[in-house]
Amino acid sequence: MKKRKIEIMDTTLRDGEQTSGVSFSAAEKLTIAKLLVEELHVDRIEIASARVSEGEFQAVKGITKWASENGHLDKVEILTFVDGGQSIDWMKKAGAKVQNLLTKGSLNHLTHQLKKTPEQHFSEIKEIIKLAQKEGIVTNVYLEDWSNGMRNSEEYVFQYLDFLTKQPVARILLPDTLGILTPSETYQYFSKITAKYPTIHFDFHAHNDYDLSVANVMEGIKAGAKGLHLTVNGMGERAGNAPLASVVAVINDFFKEEVKISVKETALYSVSKLIEAFSGFGVPVNKPIVGENVFTQTAGIHADGDNKNNLYFNDLMPKRFGRKRQYALGKTSGKANIEKNLQELGLELNNEDLKKVTQRIIELGDKKELVTKEDLPYIISDVLHSNLYEEKVNIESYVLTHSKGLKPSTTVAVRIDGELFEEHAQGDGQFDAFMNALEKLYKRKKMVLPKLVDYAVRIPPGSTSDALCETIITWKTNDNKFVTRGLDSDQTVSAIKATKKMLNI
Repeated sequence: MKKRKIEIMDTTLRDGEQTSGVSFSAAEKLTIAKLLVEELHVDRIEIASARVSEGEFQAVKGITKWASENGHLDKVEILTFVDGGQSIDWMKKAGAKVQNLLTKGSLNHLTHQLKKTPEQHFSEIKEIIKLAQKEGIVTNVYLEDWSNGMRNSEEYVFQYLDFLTKQPVARILLPDTLGILTPSETYQYFSKITAKYPTIHFDFHAHNDYDLSVANVMEGIKAGAKGLHLTVNGMGERAGNAPLASVVAVINDFFKEEVKISVKETALYSVSKLIEAFSGFGVPVNKPIVGENVFTQTAGIHADGDNKNNLYFNDLMPKRFGRKRQYALGKTSGKANIEKNLQELGLELNNEDLKKVTQRIIELGDKKELVTKEDLPYIISDVLHSNLYEEKVNIESYVLTHSKGLKPSTTVAVRIDGELFEEHAQGDGQFDAFMNALEKLYKRKKMVLPKLVDYAVRIPPGSTSDALCETIITWKTNDNKFVTRGLDSDQTVSAIKATKKMLNI
């Protein structure tokens, strides 16, 4: 059987940017557009709404210039409006060639928002499509509130589709605008439409208000959808849109005999992390495919099963997504988890010593303390009184200053392999100044520090101002990432303690 190609249209830069509190800069938008098209290989990208702002206009111009120079201009789409041609003028000036025209897909919206008859609306749409065609602009048409239209005014939807399918449009876009559909409704409504208009290209645009977006997408595919609208990390208004990574995995695992897509799985995680950084929109640690914890086994019985015959693996292998399986260390981890982490460090313990180390990790877990693979040498040295861990770098002393009107500064004295070094630096904050001083010092030694890629602070809820503060820092070298933590009542000092661990690792 010949596989059916489904177009993936990513709308992170348009619908995804409607996530509360998210706004991408022009440079960020261009970077994301390049990644979506050239790294992830999505078929199309919806990047903006017409006539929003001057900043949006300049961002679109930057993307269309790049797309034009690299043969991608037909993949770049703009949301436009039935506004007498103003959106078309905006698009022409911005250099875009594909419009996604927003129209009314329910009688309720048409009657109460536009206060127009179907005939008036259709007439205005026809003029916009004709104008776009004259200007060399391809038209796709959104039926806003289509899902409610099918529930409450199906006759109007089909009246509109009868009109629209006779117009020179490339695609008809069917959105579940308010995320109200159940999977059975999605299949029922979509099937009715694809059965009546089998040659027309219909896209499905799902929202996630009931956490049903991925299930609805699956039913849309079964019912004959030829395109899907998705966002990275499920970004979007309210509960967001159908998440790109989850849908790609679902298609590749459950529709692989009948459907093909162009998206590159191995790029999903790296693009997710970049957009998380640009947007400030944190990805939950348990979010399928891209969450930090989804390839982490915590229970010891799982690690034991994986050791024996990969008993706790499923088809979602981390390597598919450019990731690695990890085994958490905590009160439920057991010996098997610890052995897995020791193997990665190239360490081996006899059964008796392993029991002692396991017991200490369980005790730390009971206190809610975070234990990472990099902590193991410290714990082993402490528990077994061994010389496995030797502290070669010691932060002997430091002075942190913060004065109004002056940049924070730090003087630090560090002993490396018995030799004492001292350095002074300024920074944007006390810890930044500390790191700048450390970097200067390491340059003198012709040594390179790992790059700080994440910095998180945890203070117990309801605590007083003298509560212990835990700083968890993620570092990156050319080869790998690792995490260190520090604990102190002073936030900067806890960060310095975490840094000292990094220096010795």
